[in-house]
Amino acid sequence: MLKLTKVQELRILEAKLSQDTPQTSADNIRNNRIQKLNDLVDKGINPYPYTFDRTASALDLQNKYQNLETGVETEDYYSIAGRIMAMRNSGMFIDLMDSSGKIQVFTHKENVSEEKKEILKLLDIGDIIGVYGTIRRTPRGELSLKTKDIKILSKSLLPLPEKFHGLTDVETRYRQRYLDLIMNQSSRDTLKNRFLIIKGIRDYLNERGFLEVETPMLHTIAGGATAKPFITHHNALDMSMFLRIAPELHLKRLMVGGLHEKIYEINRSFRNEGLSPKHNPEFTMLELYQAYVDYNEMMALVEDLVSSIAQKVLGTMVINFQGNEINLTPPWDRMTMLGAIKKFTGVDFSEILTPQEAAQEAEKLGIETEEDDNWGKILDKIFEEKVEHHLIQPVHIIDYPRDISPLAKAHRDNQRLTERFETRVNGWEIANAFSELTDPIDQRGRFEQQARAKAQGDEEACDIDEDYITALEYGLPPTGGMGIGIDRLIMILTNSPTIRDVIAFPTMRPKS
Repeated sequence: MLKLTKVQELRILEAKLSQDTPQTSADNIRNNRIQKLNDLVDKGINPYPYTFDRTASALDLQNKYQNLETGVETEDYYSIAGRIMAMRNSGMFIDLMDSSGKIQVFTHKENVSEEKKEILKLLDIGDIIGVYGTIRRTPRGELSLKTKDIKILSKSLLPLPEKFHGLTDVETRYRQRYLDLIMNQSSRDTLKNRFLIIKGIRDYLNERGFLEVETPMLHTIAGGATAKPFITHHNALDMSMFLRIAPELHLKRLMVGGLHEKIYEINRSFRNEGLSPKHNPEFTMLELYQAYVDYNEMMALVEDLVSSIAQKVLGTMVINFQGNEINLTPPWDRMTMLGAIKKFTGVDFSEILTPQEAAQEAEKLGIETEEDDNWGKILDKIFEEKVEHHLIQPVHIIDYPRDISPLAKAHRDNQRLTERFETRVNGWEIANAFSELTDPIDQRGRFEQQARAKAQGDEEACDIDEDYITALEYGLPPTGGMGIGIDRLIMILTNSPTIRDVIAFPTMRPKS
């Protein structure tokens, strides 16, 4: 009896399973395309070649020949490449899309060889092809490339979504971002604008003398912000480590070291929190520090940076977000946190001195508090519930409670507060900045207060970072620091209602 190899056994099993498994419509389409793939190979054609000599993009040609008159044909030859998005008249007319846009391909039987006609029969919507030919404007006014040669560059085995409705299923859009980008111009535009905005931020800061730096993403202590961290394990060192929740403490170590008086990092950070339209566990931040300035200079910097980027990328400082017209033109309003709460609740918490009194007032406002909540944390909860949704136009909310600002310098006029602000647009925090705390003894006390809160069950509280305190004891100059949530800023600038729209590959719950 002939002994089968493992490969032969697997092929026989695969064939049997294929016969036993009911074929869906999608299976039939894929099988049909695989047959076309095999037909190409039988003709000696590689359906996945290595290179193609492209000489122009769709946008290049649309721009260059925008004034070409209807019915005129040139003798200008070009090679273009892209994905087939539509085919009409048995492939005589093809809509070809590349990253710059679309152009029509005209493949009249008189212009192509018999060999190329056979290739044409084996093409499907979704295939990537290369085309060589001349430019013409059809009698209907469509700029076209009149084909002399056509080459398959990548055979698509799976069909694209139905062309008239595109990709509308939200789950599929985020899980299969590549399919979303193929089908939806708006998604391509949003992500392109994302990268233009980030480039614009870099250009802005570099032009003003900031130095871009890098700091670790694996930390031995969870610090730099109040947030629940992701925990991982380093096998060789046999120790737990934390994914970065903020780069703050490492960046300020660089300031202590005198690396440069202006530094920044565009960093990826991680916080072990729930998903929401405004939150993704993995996100991008800008964090910067400047010596010899305080939070007033940081406010001016936020205003100028955001408005300049809007003007540069969008061409305007007046944007529309979900029906609200938002004017980013500086200067922006400023309100103290206590003043904002008083304005929208009628309660003056500057006259309320104890956590117990604050909790009683919060209860009257319908805000739930915890027994261990301090004065500052109660104010923060009231602000979140009763104030922030009113703050549509850009505004700096200044002078946050010391209780919830462990890394900010105490306010020079009120020791219960700090020189900290959060910038709000559309009610959302887009920036958080301080006059940085430079006193190592005060910093130790703040860390110890956070450690006590953590021992009582606050998973977002900071640990004591002894090395950072040691660094401060060598001397940190007066410093202003600021962080901007880049994803959230991009949402506002691109009119994107959910953070998933502006992140190429957002975190998704596993499919069941």
